[in-house]
Amino acid sequence: MTENEPIQRLLDLSRNLSLSLDLEPFLQQVLSAASELTSSEVASVLEVEESGGQFRFLAVPWFHRDALKSVRVPVKGSIAGWVYQNVKPALVADVPADGRHFKGADQAAEFVTRSLAAVPIVYKGETLGVLEAVNKTGSAHYTEDDLTILETLASQAAVVLQNARLMERVQKSLNEMAQLDKMKADFIAIASHELRTPLGLILGHSTFLREVITDEHKSQLDIIVRNAMRLKEIVDNMANMDNVQRGMASLRSRSVSIKRVIEEVMDTFHDEAREKRVTLRVEIKPEDILIEGDAAKIAIALSNLVKNAIVFTDSGGHVLVAAEQIPGYVKVSVMDDGIGIPARDLPHIFERFYQVESHLTRRHGGMGLGLSVARVMVEMHGGRIWAESVEGKGSNFTFILPHESDQAAAPDGAFHKSL
Repeated sequence: MTENEPIQRLLDLSRNLSLSLDLEPFLQQVLSAASELTSSEVASVLEVEESGGQFRFLAVPWFHRDALKSVRVPVKGSIAGWVYQNVKPALVADVPADGRHFKGADQAAEFVTRSLAAVPIVYKGETLGVLEAVNKTGSAHYTEDDLTILETLASQAAVVLQNARLMERVQKSLNEMAQLDKMKADFIAIASHELRTPLGLILGHSTFLREVITDEHKSQLDIIVRNAMRLKEIVDNMANMDNVQRGMASLRSRSVSIKRVIEEVMDTFHDEAREKRVTLRVEIKPEDILIEGDAAKIAIALSNLVKNAIVFTDSGGHVLVAAEQIPGYVKVSVMDDGIGIPARDLPHIFERFYQVESHLTRRHGGMGLGLSVARVMVEMHGGRIWAESVEGKGSNFTFILPHESDQAAAPDGAFHKSL
């Protein structure tokens, strides 16, 4: 081996480090370099298991792989364990005579360890494992130069090991998130399905009773109906989201009058706004804006935005719904002078189940589905939705829907309520 060969080999390995995404191939390169540069028979990398009490062989030569894959080396009672616990290298010229030697690995691999050099694999102060070179050829002893080579290789292995650990944690987090999403989806599907029947019976019988009970009890019945309708809104949002997630939602596209959609939505909130003393206003320019889309789904999106605006606007406040035609799109905005949204919450408000208020301080109810449903309804049309808000001054929710200027002039009168 020439004088420059070890340096060149380490440089080549460093270059591969920046390109390496797979742990096993890179560690095999480390083992190969460790064996050749220290003139050793074999080399290995040991990693501490999560329990912390023993090592497993993370990388070994291919001819020892099957024999050592199930072998565990104790941290207390092995040379590797001493290196790991003390974070110091070890040079052992006569391994069989060293009381720290663990014989189990030799027995499993039918191998005799005569001499050994080992260094800790450390990343930013955390010891991840141990790199060993075994049996220096020609019955020679390992030297400080050998340790320097192994420490250089160990520092490179540490980076790859840490990257692998981070990737494993990321994947674990992604799997947990996927499981949580599935649980949420299952909850939405089951809850929306199971609540529809009893809720329908409550509303049906309440409507019947209102026709037959005396006036003195009608106010009590109105409370039942009002709260049942609030529950119906939640169930409808859950069902809408479930249909989208399961791929059961589709657009019934036809010519839609934006003015008609807005007017019908505003009519549904007239009593609620009057009861809260919130002024509703509409501005549409021009009034004959027509688009190709699904009127029911546009109404769902707009209803959720208007509902939010009224809920989060104090008594005496104002809600404005404005629509205008811009190049290639129709733009609909719902503006209020309500309590606004904190800047930290604004990027998350369209996420499912996101609540601006904590469960301990919230005053306004809901499940955090309304805005996510609105986003889905808009995006199904190829549109986009966003929000601007200043805490304490109000919010502006805006969505745009694709608009073709030469589309048919006559709107379809049907206003579908079903998804």
